[in-house]
Amino acid sequence: MKKIALHWQILIGMFAGVVVGLLLSKSDIGSQIVIDYIKPFGKIFINLLKLIAIPLIIASLIKGISDLKDLSKLSSMGLKTIGLYLSTTVIAIVIGLTVVNIINPGSKISAENRESLMEDFSDNAATKIEAALNTSERGPLDALVNVVPSNIFEAASGNGNMLQVIFFVIFFAIGLILIPSEKAAPVKAFFDGLNDIILKMIDLIMLGAPYGVFALLAALVVESPGSDVFISLLWYALCVLIGLGLMIFVVYPTAVKLFTGKSYKFFFKGISPAQLLAFSTSSSAATLPVTMERTEEHLGVDKEVTSFVLPIGATINMDGTSLYQAVAAVFIAGALLPEPLTWGNQLTIVMTAGLASIGSAAVPGAGMVMLVIVLGAIGVPEAGLALIFAVDRPLDMCRTAVNVTGDAAVAMIVAKFEGKLNDPIPKEWDDHLEKVK
Repeated sequence: MKKIALHWQILIGMFAGVVVGLLLSKSDIGSQIVIDYIKPFGKIFINLLKLIAIPLIIASLIKGISDLKDLSKLSSMGLKTIGLYLSTTVIAIVIGLTVVNIINPGSKISAENRESLMEDFSDNAATKIEAALNTSERGPLDALVNVVPSNIFEAASGNGNMLQVIFFVIFFAIGLILIPSEKAAPVKAFFDGLNDIILKMIDLIMLGAPYGVFALLAALVVESPGSDVFISLLWYALCVLIGLGLMIFVVYPTAVKLFTGKSYKFFFKGISPAQLLAFSTSSSAATLPVTMERTEEHLGVDKEVTSFVLPIGATINMDGTSLYQAVAAVFIAGALLPEPLTWGNQLTIVMTAGLASIGSAAVPGAGMVMLVIVLGAIGVPEAGLALIFAVDRPLDMCRTAVNVTGDAAVAMIVAKFEGKLNDPIPKEWDDHLEKVK
C-alpha cells in the first residue's frame, strides 16, 4: 500500500482538528477536554521543533560556510540574500498598502464593535505597547549593537535571539576557514556529524506532524472568539488575506519561474509541507528545520546555500509580517482617526514596517509588538491594537506561511545565481544508489 504524502497527512490532521474542535466547542465540557487533553500535544510538537532550531542553525551554518573555503563566495552570497530579502519585503508592504487603500476596511467597522473590541482586548494591547515602548526607547544604533552578543550561551538560550546566534556562528565559521585545514578538519567533522544528527531528529519529529497540527487546530477552534466579532473584522482580514495570497501565489512562484525556470507546480509540491507546518505553528523558527529539509531535498537547493540563506531568512525576512503591519496600521488609523493617512504617513509605514521586521523574533505574535512601533511612527493611538486581536491568531498563521514561502523562493534564486541549484533526486533513487555503492 502506497504511503500517503506528508502534506496530505498534515492536511488531514488540520481538517480533523477543525472538525473535532467545532464538535467539542458546542459544550463547556467538550471545550475543556480539548484544552486539557488535546492542546498539550500541540504544545509538545511546537516545543520539539523549537528544541532543535538553535542547534540546527549552529550546525548547518558552520557546515555551510566552512564548505565554501573562500570568503569572497560568502560575501557574494550574503549580498544577494539580503538584497533579495529586502526587495520582497518592500514589495509585500506596497501590495498591502495598495489593497487596504482600495478596500478601506477602517471605515466599515461600527462604533459598537469598535468599543467592544477595545474593551475586550485592552489588557493584551497594554502588554504589547509596554514591550514596544522598551524597544522604541533605544538609540538609533542599538539595533546594530544588539546583533553582537556579549554571551553566546545566553543568546542561544532563547529563540528570540537568533540574529545574535547567527552573528556568532558566521564569525566562528569565518575563523574556521582562516585556520590551517589540518587543524580545522576535526572541528568541521564534528559539526558535519552534528548536522546529520539534527536532520535525522527532524525526520523523527515529522512523524508526529499530523497529530501535532490536529491538536493545534482543535485548540484554536475552541479558543476562538465569537462569530459576531469575526464578522465585524471580515473586511480587515480580507485585505490581509488578499495581500498574502498575492505574495504566496503570484509574487514568489513568478520570481522562481523567471529566475530559476522551475514551474509553479514544482515549487509548491516541494515546499507545501513546510507551508502547512508554518500555518499550524505560526512560527518561522519552529518550521525552519522542515523548510531546510524540503528546500534542499525537494527543491534541489545545495546544502551550502540552504544552511546560509534560510536561517537568516527566518530572522530578517518577514514579508507576511510586514504586509500585515501595513494593512493593520491603515485599518486602525481609518477606524480611530477622523482624517485618512497622507501619502507621507504611508511612506513612513513602508520604511518603519520594513525595518521593524528585520530581526523580529521568529515566534508567534512577535509582529504584534513591532506593529506598535509602526503605529507610533504615524501618530496613531497604540491602544487601537486591541481592534485586531480577535483575528490576529488565524492571520498570524497565514503570514507565517508567507514568510516561509519567501525564504524558500529566495534560497532557490540565490542557488541559481551561485550555480548551486540542482534537480532533486527522489528518495527511492537515494536508496538505490546506496545499494549500488
